[in-house]
Amino acid sequence: MQVSRTILVTGGAGFIGSHLVDHLLARGDRVVVVDDLSTGRSANLDAARRAGGDRLEVHLGTVSSVLPGLDPDRFDGIHHLAAAVGVRLVVDEPIRTIETNVHETSSVLAFARRGAIPLLLASTSEVYGKGVRSPFAEDDDVVYGPTTVPRWSYACSKAIDEYLALAHHREGLVPTVIVRFFNTVGPRQSGEYGMVLPRFVEAALRGDRIEVHGDGRQSRCFCDVRDVVPVLPKLLEDPARHGRVFNVGRDELVEIGDLAAMIRDRVGSSSEIVHVPYEEAFDDRFEDLRSRQPDLSRIREAVGFAPSIPLSTTIDDIAATLVAGGGS
Repeated sequence: MQVSRTILVTGGAGFIGSHLVDHLLARGDRVVVVDDLSTGRSANLDAARRAGGDRLEVHLGTVSSVLPGLDPDRFDGIHHLAAAVGVRLVVDEPIRTIETNVHETSSVLAFARRGAIPLLLASTSEVYGKGVRSPFAEDDDVVYGPTTVPRWSYACSKAIDEYLALAHHREGLVPTVIVRFFNTVGPRQSGEYGMVLPRFVEAALRGDRIEVHGDGRQSRCFCDVRDVVPVLPKLLEDPARHGRVFNVGRDELVEIGDLAAMIRDRVGSSSEIVHVPYEEAFDDRFEDLRSRQPDLSRIREAVGFAPSIPLSTTIDDIAATLVAGGGS
């Protein structure tokens, strides 16, 4: 297989990052991963190590500690996925969240600037904050809650990342494209940091109670990671997409209470579904949104994005992976 490009993936041992690494290797690229394994897992790269051989290079450490030792002239593109993720981590460790997102992104941009390397920045639907309308479109205004509520620190830190990356693009320093993920889910995702779908699946497989925060009527959209990752290189490698922001996800809403029941049924569990007030699950400074839905018009027009993997298949595959790995 002919090697066509050398791509840097920060956070490449993480959930989305490791699937992207698999995709890049499968098409013949050489991939360099930087990950400090704070939320990623070395095992997520097992398939990539087998498939990639010497086309996969892994550096363990933070972005800011590893990149100074790498030559920017080696790289044809950067996918910056390293970040603090998960609602539990955001609430429990806000300092780590802010400093990781802002400082490490600044380090990546400084590195990319040295070689004018095209960069894809992974952002999040959290950037929309409380939002002003639904579905969320990329150029909508945003509204955040007070600084006394920790969850908004994550939204603000990712917004700063976007401002910084787009400023590099506008000043002609780094060709940049930004993607805002809406609840990307699939095999390898961990419920440890509060990700709702694997958390529910893990509980159902164990027969533990499935804890739904609030009344369960809040709704979200879920998109399989295997639908998401192929679109990322398409956006990065097309100069016409640089300087733009794209929502990435599905736009079918699912209520969280219904998701819990669906998961329980699909894994054949007898788990009890219980509702836990937000102030008990987190604290009285936590705020949640009733609905979060993306407007996908822009990415459909740009690359014909059309997710095809149904939520039922994603649930089945997560359950199968957990059972095979002894995670149940």
